[in-house]
Amino acid sequence: MSQLGLKKWIALHLFRQLRKNFAKTHELSYLFWECTLRCNLFCLHCGSDCQKDNFVKDMPVKDFLKAVDEMLPFVNPNKITVGLTGGEPLMRNDIEKCGIELYNRGFPWGFVTNGILLTEKRLNALLNAGLRVVTISLDGLEKNHQWLRGVENSFEKTINAIKLVEKVDNLIYDVVTCVNQRNLNELNEIKNLLISLNVKKWRLFTIFPVGRAKNHPELLLSDKEFVEFFEFIKETRKEGKIAANYGCEGFLGKYEYEVRDTFFHCRAGISVASVLADGSISACPSLRSKFIQGNIYRDNFWEIWTNKYEIMRDRSWTKYGKCEKCESYKFCEGNGLHLRDNETQELLFCHLEKIKNGLK
Repeated sequence: MSQLGLKKWIALHLFRQLRKNFAKTHELSYLFWECTLRCNLFCLHCGSDCQKDNFVKDMPVKDFLKAVDEMLPFVNPNKITVGLTGGEPLMRNDIEKCGIELYNRGFPWGFVTNGILLTEKRLNALLNAGLRVVTISLDGLEKNHQWLRGVENSFEKTINAIKLVEKVDNLIYDVVTCVNQRNLNELNEIKNLLISLNVKKWRLFTIFPVGRAKNHPELLLSDKEFVEFFEFIKETRKEGKIAANYGCEGFLGKYEYEVRDTFFHCRAGISVASVLADGSISACPSLRSKFIQGNIYRDNFWEIWTNKYEIMRDRSWTKYGKCEKCESYKFCEGNGLHLRDNETQELLFCHLEKIKNGLK
């Protein structure tokens, strides 16, 4: 309590009770569809190890819609956002077809993109299919963005994509940035660039050692850099020129509610589900292997959502190892599940530990 302050300590205890209620009711609010594993980039931090021509073929739209239709009798579609992810969704030429079908069923939908393939013509087609939400990835100024993304001229095309979506009235969009050792010192310049482009929402993430990132230690912030990063977000939020938020990645101790709009809560399997490229049913797309709950090709999606996900709704199993005696476990519940090894379920990354070390 001495580190958090009395008001924050009380608020976290109250939020803890809300988390229990969320897990009990598990009302679905966000459904990801990993619509492709194909990608036109070769990002150093990719957790899916996507390729231009992946061995997992794209799932037909009708197969995904069958899973969507299985939940229609039981939900209000207006309250569930469907997010298309990948890979790069724009590698598919039929997401407009999927979009209009989702729109006709009442689901708001959007996608996450690197922006390279987003032209004015394509954007208009997507808007005509009911597009509501877009997230575009920008990971540095030109040199560092292209170093991380592995393709020349990708920076210019991403900036053009941001300019395109900014012009559209009533389209919800944000820009996300994966922060690493190479772009940490240029965050202020990136911020000013986004403000000049009239971007209102900016989400920032740190990279964790999964997928290709395991082979690139320069992507991972040191403990001191971790604290420096959160101080930057804090100051940016105080300025009020752009709504900066840290991603929903982990419990942050003294930085809770100071670097994002909500307290930490990993909603995987509680309000977030996903259908992966091979039909696997999971929570956020990063959760694979032992976190898989079923498959749309043999299971009813809504029955799985209703009756399974125990490993995500009761997280008492995470209280072991470094979590076992941690005083903050009651607020954290073992950190975000995407920060656990998909096979062993061991914790790979503790935000609170890095913050404490960085403040020494």
